[in-house]
Amino acid sequence: MSRGFPTPLRAALLFFTSVFSVTGFTAETPPAADAAPPFQVERSHVHTLVSRTLGRTYEIYVKLPPGYDKPENAQRKYPAVYLTDGPYTFQVASGMTRVPFNQGTFEDFILVGLSYARGEEPVVSRERDLTPFPDIRDKPYPTGGAAAYLDFIRNEAMPLAESTYRIDPAQRTLAGQSFGGLFGLWVLFTEPALFRNYVLTSASLWYNRRAMFPLEAKFAEQHKDLNANVWFAIGANEHPAPCGRTPKECTDENMVADQAAMVKALRSRRYPNLKVHAKVVEGAYHTTTFPVGLLWAMQDLFLTHRLETK
Repeated sequence: MSRGFPTPLRAALLFFTSVFSVTGFTAETPPAADAAPPFQVERSHVHTLVSRTLGRTYEIYVKLPPGYDKPENAQRKYPAVYLTDGPYTFQVASGMTRVPFNQGTFEDFILVGLSYARGEEPVVSRERDLTPFPDIRDKPYPTGGAAAYLDFIRNEAMPLAESTYRIDPAQRTLAGQSFGGLFGLWVLFTEPALFRNYVLTSASLWYNRRAMFPLEAKFAEQHKDLNANVWFAIGANEHPAPCGRTPKECTDENMVADQAAMVKALRSRRYPNLKVHAKVVEGAYHTTTFPVGLLWAMQDLFLTHRLETK
């Protein structure tokens, strides 16, 4: 049977893609509520981008920080956090940063969400765009399109965002969950200078018999340094059963061990300019790790003041 995730992760994938298959930010409403206005995400914009290279249409979601339009900030450039799986991750990031922005807890930055291809099922779009290699298992749709998708991000999505908004290209962060984490790690080894920071939660390192590990070793053979900050987060329950109340909460693969192995490998290289942060989120599952992991990384990156600890 063809699968995008190990068997017990199918439930997570169905949840992930069904809940977030609509690329807008409003839920479908019953007829009685048709007259009610939709909920609006403040300071947010949606750009439609027809890809010249891919021949597909994507949406780019942008949320600006408070004060972006104030005259005193007219020349200011901002860090940007680019998020794959945007219909899910953009909403999470928008909600969790609202109060820290408004209270001055976080430095201001811009959120940029990358949607699935318009008119496609999310599982089809994400498994093609976010996987670096063709799936060794039979799939009813193409996989292994990460290189083409990265070209789209670099040559079309980023220029749109960074010519429209005051984004500092030297302060880009890439954040991704699951296949998005796999994609982010592949970008780190393929074009590391494109982003300064990488937030990789529940990265699917099991993909294609752990193909990212030979890629990491090859990178190490060819490079003396890796100039990046990387945050890894994994749910404590992302390992084979028994792991929770029901089998649906478990995974076929030991993703906790996979993350630990990748972190160990990267730290063993002793790259002068690589900083690796790793966290196991207690009690979390594949479908619940991203918000905690993202907030943890955002605090490290953008906290405006820190309490002294003894």
